[in-house]
Amino acid sequence: MGFFDKLKSGLKKTKDFLVKPVNALFSSADRVDDDFYEELFDLLVASDVGVEVSEEIVDKLRQSLKEKKIKEIPPAKEEFKKILYEMIGEDVPLNIRDKTVILVVGVNGVGKTTSIGKISLLLKNQGKRVMLCGADTFRAAAIEQLKVWAGCSEVPMISQSEGADPAAVVFDAVGAAKKQNIDVLIVDTAGRLHNKKNLIDELSKINRVISREWPEAGRETLLVLDAVTGQNGLIQAREFTKVVNVDGIVLTKLDGTAKGGIVLAIRRMLGIPVKLIGVGEGVDDLQPFSGHDFISAMFED
Repeated sequence: MGFFDKLKSGLKKTKDFLVKPVNALFSSADRVDDDFYEELFDLLVASDVGVEVSEEIVDKLRQSLKEKKIKEIPPAKEEFKKILYEMIGEDVPLNIRDKTVILVVGVNGVGKTTSIGKISLLLKNQGKRVMLCGADTFRAAAIEQLKVWAGCSEVPMISQSEGADPAAVVFDAVGAAKKQNIDVLIVDTAGRLHNKKNLIDELSKINRVISREWPEAGRETLLVLDAVTGQNGLIQAREFTKVVNVDGIVLTKLDGTAKGGIVLAIRRMLGIPVKLIGVGEGVDDLQPFSGHDFISAMFED
């Protein structure tokens, strides 16, 4: 099964919860009136698109249909899909240079360590030499879990014991990466969002170590969010963007939620692109995000 088919299958809950009612709305409507717009708004909000973004979508649809003098339902539906395509924006791939350090952040329980393992496999399959760094020394389980993924991906990993200084682990990892001519170093970080000062201090120290020890390396900071949390994930993202410059989102567990509309909300409310999405538990079920494929997969039978 190709990833597009997996995406279609993984978005089944969202399709059942949002797309089928939207299709039913367009199919049953005799005309596009205030009642139609109100029902469409309610459906979007229920799928965790969010109130503000749902209002924007409905307002754009209203304006577009008025300007183009569209009164028939089929072309109105096509205009709706065009607006979704525009809102989701251009695809933004991972920024992988000759030498790159990827910092991965996110609260515990969102699939951060698993995502790192899958990213390592994805990049290795692209011919990159990858190394993992277990800088989440706050939880021993995180280190052990990352070691399992390093074994599965057959990539080297640098770690220390629980309670070690994360920046010291990163220092060792950078040294090893340079010595072994590694292309991409992926750093797992602690997810202690409830203590912002510790998180700020820890990430600042890690960034200083990388800048000092490997200044020529490109940098990418990815925030892992669990799609099942919906708008709570958006709140998490806002909090993280207050303490770290996030370059992209890794959105996991899209197959486990009916609220896939969070993809639209993330891009519109935060201005941060979704770069990778997960639609299953398989090692190859985390793939680069395509907005066009995402919308197409939702509306295709």
